[in-house]
Amino acid sequence: MIMLPVTLAAAAAAAVLNLWLSIRVGAVRRALSISVGDGGSDSLQRRMRAQANFVENTPFVLALIAAIELAGKGGGWLSLVAAAYMIARVLHGFGMDGGNWGWGRMVGTLVTMLVLLGLAVVAALVGAGVM
Repeated sequence: MIMLPVTLAAAAAAAVLNLWLSIRVGAVRRALSISVGDGGSDSLQRRMRAQANFVENTPFVLALIAAIELAGKGGGWLSLVAAAYMIARVLHGFGMDGGNWGWGRMVGTLVTMLVLLGLAVVAALVGAGVM
């Protein structure tokens, strides 16, 4: 039996997603010949912030998923929450570019906040012995 299967799958997805976000930053850097910093480029700033925002939020999500799973309180719902988070982060990444995908930023941000809050509440309830 694999320990922490949801955490492992979520961490793998997060690693691939971070790589994708990094490649998107690199594509703009190459196109604009900007090696260091953002060169005042709005498009590069947007892509850099999309990746940074992912890096800022994902450790908390993964830690909460792992803690809930270690406590034996995971299950099918936890996989769905992890998947929703990853999909939201893809939408956020595209949404940060603006244009037709601009709505993805709002949806990605909202889902991220709801996932963080939901996981934190579940973890607190598990820790308090209520769940």
